Amino acid sequence: MSNEVIDTLVIGGGQAGIAMSEHLGKQGLSHLVVERGRIAERWRSERWDSLVANGPAWHDRFPNMTFDGVDPDGFAPRNNIVGYFEAYSKQIDAPVRCETEVTALRRTDDGFVAELPTGTITCRNVVVATGPFQKPSYPAVVPGEAGLHQIHSNAYKNPGQLPDGTVIVIGAGSSGAQIADELLRSGRKVYLAIGPHDRPPRRYRGRDFVWWLGVLGMWDAKAVTSEGDHVTISVSGARGGHTVDFRELASRGMNLVGKASHYEDGTLHFSNDLAANIARGDANYLSMLDLADAYAAREGLDLPEEPQARIIADDPECVRNPILSLDLKKEKVAAIVWATGYTFDFSWLEPDMLDAAGAPVHDNGVGRIPGLYFLGLPGLTRRASPFIWGVWHDAASIASHIATRE
Repeated sequence: MSNEVIDTLVIGGGQAGIAMSEHLGKQGLSHLVVERGRIAERWRSERWDSLVANGPAWHDRFPNMTFDGVDPDGFAPRNNIVGYFEAYSKQIDAPVRCETEVTALRRTDDGFVAELPTGTITCRNVVVATGPFQKPSYPAVVPGEAGLHQIHSNAYKNPGQLPDGTVIVIGAGSSGAQIADELLRSGRKVYLAIGPHDRPPRRYRGRDFVWWLGVLGMWDAKAVTSEGDHVTISVSGARGGHTVDFRELASRGMNLVGKASHYEDGTLHFSNDLAANIARGDANYLSMLDLADAYAAREGLDLPEEPQARIIADDPECVRNPILSLDLKKEKVAAIVWATGYTFDFSWLEPDMLDAAGAPVHDNGVGRIPGLYFLGLPGLTRRASPFIWGVWHDAASIASHIATRE
């Protein structure tokens, strides 16, 4: 067992860890990045095959490198994203050590000790950059004895991975909507359980919605950090990018249902909230159009008007007369894909680094214990914090704070 001594340890070799390394390097601060797998491991092993970025390539990147072979207005495929972070790591000569898992982090009198299977690393500063997608979360609604193939979206790869038969996708955020659409296009019979969600326009008046979020100041808004307050966003970069439209999915044969409620004697029950959830998504969509129109008028922008964007189709039959229960055997349901998000897993940190709910205690990424920092979390400093370009700017602030301790 070995013990290594360094100044600053960065835990996590994804977008947050790479960004942190760049800014620590700019400050001339000695550091090491450790990654449990490979660079951008979650993009490699916990995403489906056809996934693309949900933001255009001109936006979803670091400032100092563009995507090779991807149109700026296009959406980078998963493999390109992995290659991007690998190339960026080489460009900045990041000291990344892969296949190095930190199993515990504990305080010492003058810093921290990170425990590894092969030894320890002693350091003065630690940046926890493990990202927001840590522990797949889904309720224990359908028991294993129901005989269905159940997976979380982080384990879904493609339609051929699932057994033949009907598929229920639970969760209608970006992942759920895209996976359900892919399954429908593959010829599967699909049920999509839709809960509360925001549904922004993909593009409006010639500008992508991420551009509108920028000029409207929404990226800089201080986001809520409570997981219970989170509302999923349904947007897609698939097939060139498009606004998610659940009515359009229904017109192609998708069976829309409300939020999954409970299971009993072979039947899965759904809440009678489908129409309300669809209406909430519509309200969010229309409010974005209102804000964009007001901004364009106020600033005198010469952007093409788009009145057709406000046309919303009539509710399909499945919304007007919702299905409240489903006999799984009768409907030949073979699989359930739970696209229900993630929870934090900081069980490897000491309790005084966290709050009662197990979430990090920090002020804009600066932990309450001197020398401890967090990066890449939702709402760390603002709405943009967990996104590629947002985490880059947060990393600059944390590197400056570390420099003041030297």
